[in-house]
Amino acid sequence: MPDQLPAPSELPKPAAGAMTSFGRTLGSVMEAGREILARRRRGVVASANSAAALVNLCRELLDHRGEASGLALAGEIIAGYQRLPEAARADFFARVVAEFDVDSREILAAAANYRDQPDLDGLLRLTHAVEAPRQKLFRRLNMAPDGTRALVAMRGHLLPLLRDHPQLRALDSDLKHLFISWFNKGFLELRRIDWSSPAMVLEKIIDYEAVHQINGWDDLRSRLREDRRCFAFFHPALANDPLVFVEIALTDAIPGDLAPLLVQQRKPAPPGRINTVVFYSISNCHPGLAGITFGNFLIKNVVGELKKEMPTLKTFVTLSPVPGFRRWLLKADLQGLVAEELISRVKQPLGRVVDSAVYDALLKLCAHYLLKEKSGEAPLDAVARFHLGNGARLHRMHGGADLSAKGREQSAGIMVNYLYDLGKIEENHEAYFEQGKIAVSRSISRLLE
Repeated sequence: MPDQLPAPSELPKPAAGAMTSFGRTLGSVMEAGREILARRRRGVVASANSAAALVNLCRELLDHRGEASGLALAGEIIAGYQRLPEAARADFFARVVAEFDVDSREILAAAANYRDQPDLDGLLRLTHAVEAPRQKLFRRLNMAPDGTRALVAMRGHLLPLLRDHPQLRALDSDLKHLFISWFNKGFLELRRIDWSSPAMVLEKIIDYEAVHQINGWDDLRSRLREDRRCFAFFHPALANDPLVFVEIALTDAIPGDLAPLLVQQRKPAPPGRINTVVFYSISNCHPGLAGITFGNFLIKNVVGELKKEMPTLKTFVTLSPVPGFRRWLLKADLQGLVAEELISRVKQPLGRVVDSAVYDALLKLCAHYLLKEKSGEAPLDAVARFHLGNGARLHRMHGGADLSAKGREQSAGIMVNYLYDLGKIEENHEAYFEQGKIAVSRSISRLLE
C-alpha cells in the first residue's frame, strides 16, 4: 500500500462548533450543500437507517463531484453511522469491505504493464490499482466537520470484531494507514496539564486514566501538585481531547513502591533534592488509534521539556506494571524454572502477606517472563515492548510494589523500573531492533543464573 502524506484537502479539520472563521465558513458551506442535495432528491429523504442504506450513501459520496453537497453527504453518512445499532456494525463493515475493494484484474494488468514498461505512468497506474476505493471514501468522510473523530470512533468499534470477522482486517488496514499520516508527529501538540487547564480536559484525564484509577477531583488535584507533572499530546482535529498522556512524579530517589506516589497527603522532597523523574502512568485515550505510535514521542518530548525546566534532573525512570505476568504464569509449564514444591504456590492468588520463598520465586519467574517469553521476536509483555523499544533498560524489579487488587491480579504485585539513560537511549533502541538485544541490568540478569 503506498505510503503518502495527505493532500491539503485531506487534512483533518477542526472539531465541529469551533468558533473560528474556518468553522463558520464550513458550516455555511454545509448548509448550502444540504439545500443542493434536497433539490436534487426532489423531496425524497435519503434513508440511512440500515447498513445497506448507509452503503448506498457511501457509493453516492464516492461518485460525487460537488464540494458543498459532498460535505453535506459525508455529514449524513457520519450521522447515519452514529445512529446505526451496535448489532448492525459488523454488517456495515462487511458491506464496505466487499463493495469498495480493489479490482484484482486491474492490479494484475497494471503489474504486467509496469513489468514490461517500468516508467512513472506505469507506477502511478499500479499505485492507483492497489489502493482500495475505501481509502478515498474515508478521506471524503474526513472532510466533514468532526469527521476525523468519527472515523477514530469507527475503528474503535471495528477492532473488537476482528477476531470473529477476520475478513474485516482489510478495513482496519485502510484506516490505520490513513491515521498514520493524519496523526504523524508534525500534527501533534504537547501541552502540560495542570489545575488551570480547561475543565473538559481535566474531566477527560479522569475518564481516560487506564493504569491507576483517578478517584475524583481531589485525587486529580493531588496528581497535579508542585511535585507532579502531567503532559499530553493533542491533535487539531480532536480539540481539547488528549490522544495520550503521561503522569510524572518528581522525587529524590528511584521508587520501588507505588503507594507513596499516589498518596494524596504527602510531603514533597525539597526542590534542591529533586533529581529523579518517575513516569508512573501512560494512558492511550482512544481505542481507535491503537497501533499508532504516540508514547515514545511523548516521553522523549517530555524529557526535553523537564530538562529545560529543571537542568539538575539526572535520572529518568518508570515505575511500571507487568500486566501480562500472571496470565502467562497461570498457563505456563514451570518445570525447571522453580522448585517443584513451589509451582502450585506461585500460581495461587497473591495475598497481602507472601513468604520469602514464594516472593523470590515470583521475582525469578517475572525476570524469565520479561526476558525470555516472546511474541514473535519481541517481549511477550506489552509494557516491556513499549519501553524497551523506546531504548530504555530493564533496571530493577520490586515485589509487593502494587498490592492493589488490580496489581495482585495482573502482576502478582510486581513492578518494574525501566531506566531511560539519556546517553544510551538510541544505542539501546538500535540494539533492540537490529539484534533483538534487551538492555538489562546485572541485578535482573542474575535472577536467571
